[in-house]
Amino acid sequence: MEKSILIHPSGQLERTGSSTRSGIWYVALGAALWGIDPLFRILLLKHLTSSQIVLFEHLLLLVYAVPILWLHRKELRGLAIRHVLALLFISWGGSAIATIMFTSAFAYGNPNAVLLLQKLQPLFAIIMARLILKERLPALFPLLLLMALGGTYLLTFGFAAPVGSMSEFAAASGLLSIGAAALWGGSTVMGRVLLNKMQFETVTALRFTCALPLLFATTWLEGDKLQLPVGATDWFALSGNLLLQAALPGLLSLLLYYRGLSGTKASFATLAELLFPAVGVLINWLVFQQTVTFVQIIGFLLIWFMLFNLSRQR
Repeated sequence: MEKSILIHPSGQLERTGSSTRSGIWYVALGAALWGIDPLFRILLLKHLTSSQIVLFEHLLLLVYAVPILWLHRKELRGLAIRHVLALLFISWGGSAIATIMFTSAFAYGNPNAVLLLQKLQPLFAIIMARLILKERLPALFPLLLLMALGGTYLLTFGFAAPVGSMSEFAAASGLLSIGAAALWGGSTVMGRVLLNKMQFETVTALRFTCALPLLFATTWLEGDKLQLPVGATDWFALSGNLLLQAALPGLLSLLLYYRGLSGTKASFATLAELLFPAVGVLINWLVFQQTVTFVQIIGFLLIWFMLFNLSRQR
C-alpha cells in the first residue's frame, strides 16, 4: 500500500497507509495481552484487595517509568492544559480507577455480565473521538462496528441471552463495569491527544507514574490490611503473579498499544481492542477447560475479518 502524509489538526505530520495498517495490529496485539490478565488477577484476589493489586502493580512498573521519564524529560516541557487534563484522565481514570472498578466487578459480580458491559467501550471511544479529535469515519465504519460488537457477543454468549434477569445489570458489579468501559474508552481518545505531543514510551511511563498518588490515597482510605501468605510456596506464587501481571498485561501490552495508537485513529483503535475478549475466551478454553462452541468460532472469524478490513481503511 502506498504511503501518504496528512497534516493533523495539531500541526504535526500524520502518516497513513502502511503505518495505519501496522498500527491496527499493534493495538490488537496489546489488547490480546489484556486477555491473559485473569490468569494472574484471580489468584491475587485471594490475598489482596483490588486497590492493593493495582497499587503494587504500578510500584513495580516504576522500574520502567523512572528511567524513561528521565531520558525523555525534554518532552515534558511546554505541556498545554489539554495535555495535562488528558494525562490525568488516562492515569487516574484509565490506569487507576477503571482497573480498580473492573477488578471489583469481577470479584463481586457475574463474569458474563461484566464482559458483556465491556462491549460498550467502543461506543464511548467513538463518540469522544468525534467530539474531541474531530475524527471522520469511512463509509464502511458502521458496518465494521456492528461486525465487531456482534462478534464479541457471539464469543461471550453465543445465541443465548446474556443474563438470566435484568437485576444483574442493576447490581453494583454492572455499574462498576460500565464505569470501567467509559473510562477505558475515553482513555483511548485522551491517549491519542498525548501522542500528538510525545513519544509512546513517554505516555506509557507517565500513565503509570501519575496514577500512584491516587492509588496510595485509595488504598489508604480502603483501610484493609494486607493478608499476606504464610508458606514459601504461596509467597512465590503471589510474587510471581504480581511480576507477570505487571510485565505482560501491564507494561508490554501498553507499550504495544500506544505504539499502535500513535499512528491510528482512536475510533479505529477501539475496535482493534475487541481482540481482548476474544483472547479471554481462548484462555477460558485452554486453561479453565470451558468448551469453545461453533458459534464462538464464528465470533472469532467476525472479529478477525473486521480487523483485516479495518487495517485496510485510510
